[in-house]
Amino acid sequence: MADNKNKPKQVGDTGHVWDGIRELTNPCPRWWLNALWLSGLIVIVYFVLYPSLPLINGSTKGLLGWTQIKEYKEDLARVEARRAPYEDKLSVMTVEQILADQEMLNYAIGSSKVLYGDNCAACHGTGGAPAEGAGYPNLTDDDWLFGGDVNEIAMSIANGRAGTMPAHQNILKVEEVDQLVQFVIDSSNGVASEAGWALYTAKGCFACHGADASGVKAMGSANLTDKIWRFSGDEEQIRHTILHGVNDASDKETRVALMPQWSERYAVMLEAIAYAIEDGEDPNEIDWDDELSGDEAERLTPIEIKKLAVYVHQFGGGE
Repeated sequence: MADNKNKPKQVGDTGHVWDGIRELTNPCPRWWLNALWLSGLIVIVYFVLYPSLPLINGSTKGLLGWTQIKEYKEDLARVEARRAPYEDKLSVMTVEQILADQEMLNYAIGSSKVLYGDNCAACHGTGGAPAEGAGYPNLTDDDWLFGGDVNEIAMSIANGRAGTMPAHQNILKVEEVDQLVQFVIDSSNGVASEAGWALYTAKGCFACHGADASGVKAMGSANLTDKIWRFSGDEEQIRHTILHGVNDASDKETRVALMPQWSERYAVMLEAIAYAIEDGEDPNEIDWDDELSGDEAERLTPIEIKKLAVYVHQFGGGE
């Protein structure tokens, strides 16, 4: 240590100097030392009260027995208890009844935001409108290939959808493809020529798209008379669809348009209920043990599908 006897007012140092900076021997400030000891005490208290030290089969539990998972489960239980009356009521309501009940409608929409975000937004976009050119249906417009009624939306979610169009590259001549591309463009503008209609009919396009080219809901075929495009209204993109089709397993360049099935079980139930109503029977008297085999896949529950159907319907494009 440096000798400071000749300079009694100078603070002692260690004799180490770096770039003109002396290392002093001042004691640490009292407040800093107190804070250090207090922090050590807090650590000890924490170790005693909370889970802290890992063990072979777990960890120390602490006197309070608190864990994040336990707190989460307790909070979740309170939320579920709050929701239970609404969930029980939803379980016996149809989607139409939910739409007619403002309180239940508000609950269904409010509790569907996360459900939609987790299961639907990746394809259809957060607000029901996917990115342009993504190839996924826009849920905010009035163009519904399989129907936009709330019951039809529920069936689409439950059963999934798969559009089908055969590839025509080995069926049509080059000039016929060009003429049909122009026909589709002209139809969307309401100016299709007689020659275009004649070729459309001669090549059997009406079998799927309808005699007036407005699509057939039962088949999920596209409406060629509007300006709403599933993939693109660009000339070359229309040509690609005609040449390679949609979901045609025989063509490697075919467009893929698939929506997964979210509940085979609920789809069977919806179909059975529809048949019962059509035959004038009471759906409440359906023997589900007879209708259901018991091994139907179910990724979403019927209540979740009802909520999503109502939620999607409220985007503004539902019928």
